[in-house]
Amino acid sequence: MQPFVLESPAVRLEVPGPADVEAIVDACQDPVLQRFTTVPAPYARSDAAFFLERIVDHGWVTGREATWGLRGPGSSLLLGVVSVRLGTRDIGFWTAPEARGRGLMTAAVRLVADWALGEAGLDQLHWEGYVGNDASAAVARRCGFTYTGAGPGMHPGRDGARPLCWKARLRPGDDRLPKQGWPDLSGGAARDHTADAADAEAGRHDRDRSREWPRVDDVDHRGPQTPGTPRLPEDS
Repeated sequence: MQPFVLESPAVRLEVPGPADVEAIVDACQDPVLQRFTTVPAPYARSDAAFFLERIVDHGWVTGREATWGLRGPGSSLLLGVVSVRLGTRDIGFWTAPEARGRGLMTAAVRLVADWALGEAGLDQLHWEGYVGNDASAAVARRCGFTYTGAGPGMHPGRDGARPLCWKARLRPGDDRLPKQGWPDLSGGAARDHTADAADAEAGRHDRDRSREWPRVDDVDHRGPQTPGTPRLPEDS
C-alpha cells in the first residue's frame, strides 16, 4: 500500500519520517502519554527510529497498518500520530501536549475513520483506551463511536498483561454525532466542551520494541492479531 495524505481545512495527515524524530521523542517524554500508551519509558531516539522503520514503514509496505503524522495546515511540525490497523480494524492516536485542547485530533480521527470505513472497506472500526483515559475517550465519542463496554485490551501493556480498557465501535452507516452511554468523562481536562484536552494518548504508537507486530491487516490493523484476546461484547 502506498502512503497518501489526508487533509481538511483543520489538519493535514501525512506519513511521519526521519525529520519527525525530535518531535516524536519530545512528545513521548510526556507523563500523561506514557501513562495511557505503551510507548517505551524512558523514550529514546532509538525508540523513535524503531517506530518509524518497523511500525510506520513496515505497516504501509505490508498494507497492515496505515500511520499518519498530524500537522496543522501549512506546517511541517508533527503534533501527533494516528493509525489504523486493518486486520484488527482498530484506531489509535496520541497528541503532543502543546497541541491538545484545539480539536486537532478529533478532526484527524474523523478523516481517518472516513477513509477506513469508506475506501479501505472496513465494516467497522474499533477504539479502545485505558480506563480513565478521558481525553482519548472524548475524541472517540465526539467522532460518533458507540461505547460497547470495558474489558481486557486487545494488546498487552508494558508488563505483558491485558490492561482494562474502555471500548467503542463505529460502523459505516453510523452518524458521526456523540452517542449516549459513555462513562462520565468529566474528570479533569477531557470534558467534551474543552477537550481534545489531551486528545492524547490512545494509543498506540509504540509497541514493545521487542515484539513484531502481529497483524492481520490493519485498520484494526494489527495484522495477524494477538491471539486469544478477551474482549467485551462487541460485534467484530
